[in-house]
Amino acid sequence: MGRAGPMRGVWLGINQGTVCFLLLSCFEALCRVASSIPPLHFLSPPCTRTRSRVGLFLDRLLSGLRHPSFWELPAKPETMLTLLALASVVLLGIVPEQSQAIVIYTGWERHALLGSDIRLSCSFFSWRWTSEDVTFSWTYRPDGSRDSISIFHYTGGAAYVDNKGPFRDRVEFVGNPGRRDGSILIKNLDFNDNGTFTCDAKNPPDIVGRPSSVRLLVFEKVPIQAGVITGAIIGVVLGLLVLIVVIYYLMRFLVARRVFSLSVSKHGKKKKEGSQQRQGPVPPADPSKIKV
Repeated sequence: MGRAGPMRGVWLGINQGTVCFLLLSCFEALCRVASSIPPLHFLSPPCTRTRSRVGLFLDRLLSGLRHPSFWELPAKPETMLTLLALASVVLLGIVPEQSQAIVIYTGWERHALLGSDIRLSCSFFSWRWTSEDVTFSWTYRPDGSRDSISIFHYTGGAAYVDNKGPFRDRVEFVGNPGRRDGSILIKNLDFNDNGTFTCDAKNPPDIVGRPSSVRLLVFEKVPIQAGVITGAIIGVVLGLLVLIVVIYYLMRFLVARRVFSLSVSKHGKKKKEGSQQRQGPVPPADPSKIKV
């Protein structure tokens, strides 16, 4: 289920501590400029020569509180800075944790065959860890209707399915809340199931977000979509281009091979004629030496 419970509290405490340290560092810089009161050194360990930024700020803060000018009117700059620092620290501890937007994702349109099953996916994006209190809700609005009905709800680790509406005993939860998946499975589809399904998710404290919808269309035969036709045309064109390129390079290879074989044969013939010319003409045979 992600980092929840004590680990979530530790993580949030670390974030608040970081913000507090940054605020204290800013007030420390202001105190350096506006206050000339020397710091007290009782907050720094005696064995170290350098003090932390927070320790230095608290030294200046307590010095301002103990200084007589803190109680004088009108207030001096160091007095106002001290009060401002105290107010910021108090407010940082009591301001509730702010929620952030959550983004929910579903498909755009789904096609299915009559009597088949279909999975409707729903997931979300949140900057925080998955909470133990994560919830998923599905509603259904038939085509031609303005009213929506609730068909599924997940909360507290349990799934609640509508057992009285049009999807009675036909809806099953197949998601994984730990992975931010709130998908459902609708069984034995009918023509009356055509409509819009809307998913809403909450991941406390992130509860602000727009639900996402997917439209379901049930057919006896799933129609060929325009994207499939376009993809087929593009595939055929690319196949023809590849075939033309292959034929072109094959022809070039055959022509080059033919030219090479002709040049080799012509060169061999010239070499043979040159060797015969260097040897001279063959003398005629002596008739007396010819055996009868």
